[in-house]
Amino acid sequence: MTAAPIAVPSPALPLSPTTWLNQAGRPWRRLILVAGLAAVADVLPAIGFAAGLALTLTGLERLPAAALPWLMLALVSLVVRGLLGQASVVIGARLGRAVKTGARARLLHDLFGRGRRSGDRMTALVEGVEALDDYFTRFAPLRLAAGLSPFLLIAAAAVASPVSAGILLFTLAPFILGMALAGTAAAGESRRQFQALERLSGLFVDRIRALPALLAFEAVDRTTAEIATASNDLERRTARVMRIAFLSSGVLEFFSALSVALIAVYCGFNLLRLLPFPAPETLDLGRAFFVLALAPEVYAPLRRLAAAYHDRQAAEAAAPSLATPEAIQAAPSVIGHAAPAIRFRDVAIAYDGGPAVIDGFDFDIRPAQIVALIGASGAGKSSLLHLLLGLAPLSRGEVEVGEARLSACGDLAGQIAWAGQHPIVVPGTLGRNIALADPTACQTRVAIAAKAAGLPADLTRAIDERGGGLSGGERRRLGLARAFLKRAPILLLDEPTANLDPAAEAAMLDAIRQTARGRTTLIATHSPAVAALADRVVQL
Repeated sequence: MTAAPIAVPSPALPLSPTTWLNQAGRPWRRLILVAGLAAVADVLPAIGFAAGLALTLTGLERLPAAALPWLMLALVSLVVRGLLGQASVVIGARLGRAVKTGARARLLHDLFGRGRRSGDRMTALVEGVEALDDYFTRFAPLRLAAGLSPFLLIAAAAVASPVSAGILLFTLAPFILGMALAGTAAAGESRRQFQALERLSGLFVDRIRALPALLAFEAVDRTTAEIATASNDLERRTARVMRIAFLSSGVLEFFSALSVALIAVYCGFNLLRLLPFPAPETLDLGRAFFVLALAPEVYAPLRRLAAAYHDRQAAEAAAPSLATPEAIQAAPSVIGHAAPAIRFRDVAIAYDGGPAVIDGFDFDIRPAQIVALIGASGAGKSSLLHLLLGLAPLSRGEVEVGEARLSACGDLAGQIAWAGQHPIVVPGTLGRNIALADPTACQTRVAIAAKAAGLPADLTRAIDERGGGLSGGERRRLGLARAFLKRAPILLLDEPTANLDPAAEAAMLDAIRQTARGRTTLIATHSPAVAALADRVVQL
């Protein structure tokens, strides 16, 4: 029978740092817009100040009293500009505080509510959240100003001197190109620098936790060397980021100074009527001074954005660590929801080119059948279970699960309920640990799974990351409770009753019988009692 082709859906791609930052600021997009408009509004007092100075200068040539109103215009423009700058800073600070508060609340819930405690998460909570401050306080408002303000200023300059406006527009292109190249170079280095900081923080936290063991095994010198290596790596990466920042700043200042110098040369030679080419305009002192005063202002928004560009790189570098999984979607099923038949066809398993652990294995398992795999240690019982989970290589042959082929699917872990010898334990509550098998399960289902596995009814019992609060038998029952909770048509159990006394084993057998009901089940075991529970026994 030819197996039907199976369409394996590609996993959803994680959000890019830019997309995540946009989503983080979406609740405050109006505040971002107000901050950006306040930065753009700086154009008006800048034009007023340049016009006031130019008209004051021309007024002094005729009558000193005539220059007084224009001088007042320049002074008022300065005051208005200061007020707008202060308003932009205040709005940006409110925006940064709001975004940081939201990101910090999500991380705290992830750390303590979901129990995902680690050194890198702690680094994200402190360093990563702070990286958002300058991004939303400075970079986000300046991005809008950098896109609009230069063209508004060039349009104002074109009223007095179209040629000068053309020069400004022409020199704007290499300035923007320099910013793009500098940003591209700094992006990768900023991300690697933040990763080095996370590694150093995580290493330090882990070594502090294991300090008694380090002292007992006299591993202090080696640990010191590891921390020193990680610290030196962070120092080198930080120095690279600073070098790129200083180089890009120098390049941008060069183009800015060059453009202002070109405007000054043109205006000066036009006033002296010494231009080596025919000009379509003849400037007077007022118009020349107005254009010359506006020229530095054209590049000021871009220079401020370039100065804040490192804030963007730092925020994008921190974004992957700040992202928290809001929901975990179940993997799409490729074998359906009913218990499938499993067929092993000439299966061989060999690790890293070594001798085959399993060779020429042929076996058929009917739907909803319980099969016990027995044999000496190293005979390959666990390897057959790991093969279905994608943890062991299919070196030869084929495994058919229902109508799906393992060689095409890669693994079927999403459709398998698994209970290994050493279940993973995370800090939190007993209920939280059981719910790892299905984060969407309600408390009632979690309680039913705990009862079926013979666990205590108190789901709020505190458990640390080392399993403190659980006995050895309860840890194995935890694995069974997860397998019972997960709605999967295949059940795999690896030595579920090892190291248990006869009374505990008898209670565990009842839990296994209930968990395996309606599923195709494979059990790797040395126990005759577990083998007696199975419909078929395979000797390896």
